[in-house]
Amino acid sequence: MRVSRLMLVTLRDDPAEAEIPSHKLLLRAGYIRRIGSGIYAYLPLLWRVLQKISAIVREELNATGALETLLPQLQPAELWQRSGRWAGYTAGEGIMFHLEDRQGRELGLGPTHEEVITALAADLLRSYRQLPVNLYQIQTKFRDEIRPRFGLMRGREFIMKDAYSFHADEACLKQTYAAMDQAYRRIFSRCGLRAVAVEADSGAIGGSASQEFMVTADAGEDLILASGDGRYAANQERAVSLPPEVAALPGGARGAGLGEPLATPGQSAIEALCSAHGFEPGHTVKVLLLLARFEDGCLQPLLVSLRGDQQLNEVKLANAVSARCSGEHGTLLDVVPLTAEAAGKEGLAPIPFGFMGPHLEDAVLADARSWQPRFLRLADATATALESFVCGANSLDTHLVGASWGALCPAPESLDLRAAQPGDRCLHDPAQQLQASRGIEVGHIFQLGRKYSAALEATFTTEAGQEEPLWMGCYGIGVSRLAQAAVEQHHDANGICWPTAIAPYEVIVVIANVADAPQRELGEELYGAFQAAGIDVLLDDRSERAGVKFKDADLLGIPWRVVVGRGAADGQVELVQRASGERQDLASAEVLPQLLGQLERERAGLALA
Repeated sequence: MRVSRLMLVTLRDDPAEAEIPSHKLLLRAGYIRRIGSGIYAYLPLLWRVLQKISAIVREELNATGALETLLPQLQPAELWQRSGRWAGYTAGEGIMFHLEDRQGRELGLGPTHEEVITALAADLLRSYRQLPVNLYQIQTKFRDEIRPRFGLMRGREFIMKDAYSFHADEACLKQTYAAMDQAYRRIFSRCGLRAVAVEADSGAIGGSASQEFMVTADAGEDLILASGDGRYAANQERAVSLPPEVAALPGGARGAGLGEPLATPGQSAIEALCSAHGFEPGHTVKVLLLLARFEDGCLQPLLVSLRGDQQLNEVKLANAVSARCSGEHGTLLDVVPLTAEAAGKEGLAPIPFGFMGPHLEDAVLADARSWQPRFLRLADATATALESFVCGANSLDTHLVGASWGALCPAPESLDLRAAQPGDRCLHDPAQQLQASRGIEVGHIFQLGRKYSAALEATFTTEAGQEEPLWMGCYGIGVSRLAQAAVEQHHDANGICWPTAIAPYEVIVVIANVADAPQRELGEELYGAFQAAGIDVLLDDRSERAGVKFKDADLLGIPWRVVVGRGAADGQVELVQRASGERQDLASAEVLPQLLGQLERERAGLALA
């Protein structure tokens, strides 16, 4: 391809809309153009990158025995209602674009395809003899992100590979899950990416086990917590750890465990309380009031207790609340702080926010108009482990010192609700500490179990002649996100440095001065020779200044550059490696053999940029 025919428009300055390096560079280098909020056109250069990534994905998945298919993007609401996810994806998270057709039927644009593929399996898979089956597709998905950002990282329309496997038993599911794990590792390695597999929360997809694949990058949205010995890594949403140890509260339990009142005027924050009275944050129990909203309209107040030096993990809390309430009330739509303003609108008597203790009585909810009249009481294990503690007295400007569980109030149900933090000790080896890094999620695999097959009545006949729901797995890769993640991980001050395997072109031939006949003729000769040798080659034949072409070549990030300049009359050219900047003067006859050797090694994964 000739640059003069490429419809290439590069930008010298960073676009105002772009916040992170990869987004800036893809826009500046003419790979993408914004059409609307979270909506981008993939221009010819990026489309070549996406095709190469997709080819690697197809090769690896086909090698596992997976079969490619294509499912409809427009999905009937009825399928999602049967699985119980319609309300969560529309009224809850609100990430599904949904509409009514002219007959008044509700439809959604697919953010994912568990329901559709399970409905097909219910029709097509009837016997254990047909199993296992693994189907995948590479397709555009839609999610109505509340705040699209970072270009292709979090857009409203994106390209995704999703696969779904069906099995006769859990052991077979685990075998395919392991095979897909290895296939994913090969895919990311072949794409030239440094990726780490971490334990993850299953989120709205559900299932018993899941694992994310993170491309490490400073601009990553996810916080990865990993042990120094490499034996543990998890997304912070999922991570577990040993909390910091705290010394016992001086003086222990007081007032027979009911605690002694302490005047604390204006000291509603733990920092102010501890500073004024010499307590440690770990001596305190903080109480959070929240409100959970469910699919059936139920509004359930929550009273959550944590040790004062710990932070709430909202994902762990949502999972705990769903496990206890969703069977009766349907999908959990959201959990929001319960504020004084909201309590006032509900008709409640004033609640002493900032001075609440875990013994706050359900009676404060007696006049609630629409809320449940009792709290769902939960506590993190760090709070229930305290033998004595400082807490709010349920009276303004007053705390209790030396309260204890049992005397003050029964200990709430004890769970892991805290957010693990960098520096925490590891469960598998307390001598190890969790270390933090940022990551971009590019893949996620799930063991779904029978969640969807049971809901959509996708059953098969076992060898014993019994009808049972199918066992399922789900496996996703963000293809368009992976392309931008590669840029985030591979760039420098001058532009992109594509890994050769997914670069739009492997070599760019730059004719420094197209008006000079020897340069033009040698450039054309090399361009033709590279094409004949099967090299993906781009020829910069524009009548721009040489400096402009060199800057554009760096910005575009093509792995190898052959410069045809003043030495053309003597048959001399310059070979430049984009990633390292290494330059070499060569006779034009030597360039092709040398490049072929380099590309062979890079294609084999032996010299990834």
